[in-house]
Amino acid sequence: MPEFAAHKPMTKHRIYTTSFASVYPHYVAKAEKKGRSKAEVDQIILWLTGYGQEQLDARLADKTDFETFFAQAPRLNPARANITGVVCGVRVEAIEDPLMREIRYLDKLIDELAKGKAMEKILRS
Repeated sequence: MPEFAAHKPMTKHRIYTTSFASVYPHYVAKAEKKGRSKAEVDQIILWLTGYGQEQLDARLADKTDFETFFAQAPRLNPARANITGVVCGVRVEAIEDPLMREIRYLDKLIDELAKGKAMEKILRS
């Protein structure tokens, strides 16, 4: 164990224990405000995580937190490594914490949707 580890307790970022369902409406609202749809938001989430629509709906209904949501994702899309750019002033590809990087990948994709980017480009196809 590194010497410095004993000096600084690891505290989880608040978003990790926040329910995905509490943030989801904000993703949808951001998209709809720019003329995009809930279906497109869902398509992005399904592409990123490998969840099916029923699984996503179940995660929303049971108020799964972000940490569990990503930990239980059936198949994180390997193409997500192609997601680059800045979210909240931070380059997503430079984020070291794996969970925070997954969350920021999703944020970046929703941003792209709201900015009118074509779905094929958002889904890196």
